[in-house]
Amino acid sequence: MECTIDWGGPDGMLFVARTGSGHIAAMDGAPDGGGHNQAPRPMEMMLTGAGGCAAYDVVLILKRGRHKVSGCRVKLTAERAETDPKVFTKIHFAFLVTGTGLPTAAVERAVQLSHEKYCSATAMLGKTAEITHAVSIVDTQAPAP
Repeated sequence: MECTIDWGGPDGMLFVARTGSGHIAAMDGAPDGGGHNQAPRPMEMMLTGAGGCAAYDVVLILKRGRHKVSGCRVKLTAERAETDPKVFTKIHFAFLVTGTGLPTAAVERAVQLSHEKYCSATAMLGKTAEITHAVSIVDTQAPAP
């Protein structure tokens, strides 16, 4: 795996990442740090990567289990250290999984497997951060009240 990061130049703090798989992502800083607030911060991208990794795992595990999953949202909230390097110290993953007849145990197991076995991003971030999660399930075929 590889990527290349290019600085946008002396008028700001915009950086463009080009990944080995051929994709592009931009990162910028806040105005008080010389940026122009045109893109996510690098640490936001790191948190986004962890959320994407975990959500990917959960959906893949449920699909492989032949469960009828139709949606997966994960909201991450994080705290960072007060001093440099301002590593993440706490990260909470709140999963909202939708589908038809999803067994609670299967969804919770998928989240647990992602956290304990598959998600490389949370494994790395877990070296400095306390990682917690919550799971909510919405049955898309539940009868209306």
